[in-house]
Amino acid sequence: MPNRLETYRVEAHNTAKQSENKMHDDTVARRFGFEGGLVPGVDVFAYMMHVPVARWGRDFLSRGLVEARFIKPVYDGEAADVDATEHNGLLTIEVFSRTTLCATGTASLPAALPAISLSDYVEVPAIAERKPVSPATFETGKWLGTAPRRWAGQAASEYLADIRETDPIFAREHVGHPGLIQRVMNRVLVDNTILGPWIHVGSRMQLLSPVRAGDEITARAKVTANYEKKGHRFVELDALVVANGTTALAHCQHTAIYQPREQAAA
Repeated sequence: MPNRLETYRVEAHNTAKQSENKMHDDTVARRFGFEGGLVPGVDVFAYMMHVPVARWGRDFLSRGLVEARFIKPVYDGEAADVDATEHNGLLTIEVFSRTTLCATGTASLPAALPAISLSDYVEVPAIAERKPVSPATFETGKWLGTAPRRWAGQAASEYLADIRETDPIFAREHVGHPGLIQRVMNRVLVDNTILGPWIHVGSRMQLLSPVRAGDEITARAKVTANYEKKGHRFVELDALVVANGTTALAHCQHTAIYQPREQAAA
């Protein structure tokens, strides 16, 4: 029988009010029909990961599989309730805010890691000079890189505070939150072009090794799709996120609207 887990409630926090992506700015987001700036999808994803981390601990951080779709916005200061049901080793996760279903997803703990080869993912540097986005920016089959990023010491603590995560496992085990990997996936887009307002709509992440404090993290990403749907321009990425050039942290698929229809029509 399905087992319903205790609801995890978090006060959502818009960590990106000052970011280059103005979809997180109240004034700009309202022009697109939202009530205010959107809490980043990668942070909603981080809220969702609290449940499988609490359920499986370090094992999940080492080989967990998690995916999510973002359906409706979560707004700054609003309560986000993460509900989960476990059945046959699969967690089905839903996020509600203001009684609205905002995100859905699943998490599981595979018995073993999949076979992943670093050499299958081409390492390229982030481009030297970004140019305004166009369909050619995300040509299918193109390899994209990111500038290296680190979260150590205070930066790692600030990230946990930003996502309202209080689980002691990260300090006890000296590991980083897997939401950091999702932030690197967002940077694949931002490091390679100048975007207008854009929206992260879904991700799948197979964890391969825990993030450790001070790791230098990059992504090796391939564009697998670039298409128009309902006037929006979408991009899909397949990527390996790597620590220190040698350790595969996660295999990720990432989907975003890089040009909302209001921008594409402008």
